[in-house]
Amino acid sequence: MAEITAALIKQLRDKTNAGMMNCKAALKEADGDLEAAEVVLRKKGIAKAESKGDREAKEGIIDAALDSDSRVGAILEFTTETDFVAKNEEFQAFVGTVTTQIVKEGAGAETNEAILATSYEGGTLEEGIKAKFIQVGENISLRRFQRYAVADGSQGVIAKYIHLAGKVGVLVEIGCEKAESTSADAFRDLVKDITLQIAASAPIAITRDEIDPQILAKEREIYVDQVKDKPANIIDRIVDGKLDKYCSQIALLEQAYIKDGDKSIGDLLGSVGKDIGDTLTVRRFARYAVGDGV
Repeated sequence: MAEITAALIKQLRDKTNAGMMNCKAALKEADGDLEAAEVVLRKKGIAKAESKGDREAKEGIIDAALDSDSRVGAILEFTTETDFVAKNEEFQAFVGTVTTQIVKEGAGAETNEAILATSYEGGTLEEGIKAKFIQVGENISLRRFQRYAVADGSQGVIAKYIHLAGKVGVLVEIGCEKAESTSADAFRDLVKDITLQIAASAPIAITRDEIDPQILAKEREIYVDQVKDKPANIIDRIVDGKLDKYCSQIALLEQAYIKDGDKSIGDLLGSVGKDIGDTLTVRRFARYAVGDGV
């Protein structure tokens, strides 16, 4: 039997918001396995499904930038040792320079190594970050980035949104079929609303078909365990209902529109598209929160 330490119990409690004794019992049942203990708590209905917005945040900053035509954009996360540095205006200006660098020079770079090797002020971006590290006297690093570009021959825009003073950021590509649609007021309002929706509601996929099957299988297992005492002939229906609700909370197009709960985001795309005579789609998105997944 693994040792169940106070630190391990606290870690589980921080993740699940469950009581100390429940956490201790779950860890004992899971032989000290933190992830398995979380599943135990969820099966008992003590802990809820974790969303990206629930995860513990470390120190750092999210930034995003676009080109002048809103056809290329980038989002990144810089980590810092303290929130003091993350809030420093000079450091934030440096991060903004790096984000702009990725927009301009990052075509084809898909890894941190590739982007750090791009040119920057007579050297490489990696050398520039090291110089800033020396200047601020604190370990800083480019943790991750995404760069989106509307494909040649396609219509649409890249949009960004930074929330909570750089703690959350969104980069999204909204597609259309007609170039003139991107200048319509209704389209511009839609783009703003989509970025706000993603920031606030933390979807993990555009449609339920894009959700990792392993995630759905895990959820189904938990729901089956939660209703195992129900009559056998209704278990599948209850589980399917729970899974359907779960998908509607994490698939962007099925989420309730934050400004009108009677509409889904899919409904919103359809209605705005009808108003401007075009077909509108969300092609891809990235939502970063400081410390996400750490």
